[in-house]
Amino acid sequence: MQARGVHLLAASAALLLTACASTSIASTAPAPIKVVAPTTTLAPTTTQVVTLPPTTTVPPATVAPPTTAEPAPTTTTIPVNKIAVDPVVPPLSGVGQSNGDETLRAEQRLLELGFWLDEADGSYNLTTTQAVMAFQKFYGLETDGVLGPETAGALSAVTERPYGRADAGTLVEIDKGKQVLMFVIDGKTEWILNTSTGSEIAYEEPDQNTPGEIQRGDSITRNGLHDVYRERAEGWWEGDLGEIYRPKYFTGGIAVHGSNHVPDYPASHGCVRVTVPAMDWIWANDMMPMNLPVWVHEGNPAA
Repeated sequence: MQARGVHLLAASAALLLTACASTSIASTAPAPIKVVAPTTTLAPTTTQVVTLPPTTTVPPATVAPPTTAEPAPTTTTIPVNKIAVDPVVPPLSGVGQSNGDETLRAEQRLLELGFWLDEADGSYNLTTTQAVMAFQKFYGLETDGVLGPETAGALSAVTERPYGRADAGTLVEIDKGKQVLMFVIDGKTEWILNTSTGSEIAYEEPDQNTPGEIQRGDSITRNGLHDVYRERAEGWWEGDLGEIYRPKYFTGGIAVHGSNHVPDYPASHGCVRVTVPAMDWIWANDMMPMNLPVWVHEGNPAA
């Protein structure tokens, strides 16, 4: 009986130990949850903070200099147009309209400055007269086409090739104020010709191609940017208001064409007159191909 009590006591003690063991395990079970500290999950965010500074180490000031290092070329065409030339030494003499060596020197000077004439040969011919007149118009001198002392002096003293208002592209520029026609190539005024544009006087004349009909108009060479859209290469053509030579039309019935009368003032019905030799030169050198822009403006006679 005593032995049985001992065994019961031992069994009870064993059960108690087992219960304590299970209790201690249960009580320590939450510990692993406490080990996963929130601070360990924040570690990646701290590494992200470390990687952010490189994006802010490039100061905006380092981007700005390229915009100021090379200013925008807003006036790049000025150097294209402004071409220096040397004064004539010895200065040219006024020779009127005579032939000879002094006329040859004047012709060479006119060509150097871009005033077109057919040939520098010492002969004071039609195209020499027209070139002198174009020079006189451009510089505001008396426009008589004669190489007098004032014109000769101005021709000798010029130190820069003349140029028009167009400073880019390839086109024909017609300055109605100065009454000159200019060929601009890649922004540079290459050639200047004497011209006569519309008189701006209203007309009412018989139609030369249709008897009994009357042609009426305003004799205006229309301002604006146009382009060559039609041409006739076969020589003289009987227009409704008279003969015109090898015309290049650029707006309506208005054309650049050859004429036997190209005075120093606006005299046409609206077309742009040049001499017959000048028109042949335009055709021979393809100076006015189809679709070439033609810019007509009032200009500034005093400029």
